[in-house]
Amino acid sequence: MVTLRGPQPPRRGPALSELNVIHDGSLLVQEGVVIEVGTTRRIENLALARKAIEVSAAGRVVMPGFVDCHTHLLFPPPSSFGVENGARALRAITGMRLETRARVYLDSMARHGTTTVEVKTGCGPDPRAEMKLLRVLALLKREPVDVVATFLLSLSPSDFSGNGQITAYAEWASNELLPRIRRRRLASFAGVQPGEECGTPPHVSRYLAAARNLGLGRKVHVDQRDGSQAIALGIAYGATSIDHLEHVTAADAALLANSETIATLLPCASFHNSAHYAPARMLIDAGVPVAVATNFNPHHTPTLNMQMAVKLACSHMGMTPAEAISAATINAAHALGCAGRAGSLAPGKSADLLMLNISDYRQLAHDFGINLVHCTMKRGQFIYEEGAVAPRPAQDLRRAW
Repeated sequence: MVTLRGPQPPRRGPALSELNVIHDGSLLVQEGVVIEVGTTRRIENLALARKAIEVSAAGRVVMPGFVDCHTHLLFPPPSSFGVENGARALRAITGMRLETRARVYLDSMARHGTTTVEVKTGCGPDPRAEMKLLRVLALLKREPVDVVATFLLSLSPSDFSGNGQITAYAEWASNELLPRIRRRRLASFAGVQPGEECGTPPHVSRYLAAARNLGLGRKVHVDQRDGSQAIALGIAYGATSIDHLEHVTAADAALLANSETIATLLPCASFHNSAHYAPARMLIDAGVPVAVATNFNPHHTPTLNMQMAVKLACSHMGMTPAEAISAATINAAHALGCAGRAGSLAPGKSADLLMLNISDYRQLAHDFGINLVHCTMKRGQFIYEEGAVAPRPAQDLRRAW
């Protein structure tokens, strides 16, 4: 049993490798909450355990559910390439259809072991499309997994007709949209993607300040080659996480190491796009708290399997299996501000856990393209369990007419 019990702050340095494994471990769950964790002999002797339903995990690894702390699950349909076409498609599609498509993705995530997921908006300078996405996200919360919403202010110059339009959109988002989001509780975080060509303009500072004043969490996208300004700005405004970081420098790592900001790394995006990987080894050795996520996006990173993110973190970014698991669970929960209830198996936390068809957690760094999840539990209820491979009787099939 990989519990990841430990200190409350995000894991960094050697602490990232401390999984707190219990061989022949058990846990006791009541009303969706973990009551006790320990050896099987100790748990079986508890008074509450005598009336409990026993679920055997013999020969399997039990671990916390994955926390996918960076996705673009509601990105425009794959057939709608380009920002303008994507926004047009989102305006045309009904909220119900968007919700249905999102639930298909969420169900698949649950089957692959994700129990908490962050979802960003960020379809470009289209207020109607952004509000539609936020309303859909509000309908998706807690079904079948916990959904954490982020409004993403994307400021790529290629999406605008000029600097004046960029400034106007950023000012509108800061002065009108963020207060509306806060009042209606449509998002937990305000994110910003400055854009490669425009560096870090002053209105990014005003946007982050507005989010901080409203009590919204802050996130910063840094996928440009020179992201030092954006990193420093994110740290200055208390960003919960700074994401991507494929081109982070040693000086940037030193800044991050002296902050509470999580560095969220996205190996699946680099793999799919044959791009540069973030220097995870440098960041960890510098003392930066690191998280790992899929960056799921139907266009640019079409994978929603956190097992693949763990595998790539080990094989392409120099992380150990223990570090990658910590980054994909407890540190990813810190990146979403939910480490108090998710990311580890400890008393008082939500019973979000996986049973894996492996006997050693290190096999997660070896296998790829395989779903190792035997079953997924969310808040004490099994939301997925693998079934038998067997022929279906013809009478059970639906007629085509």
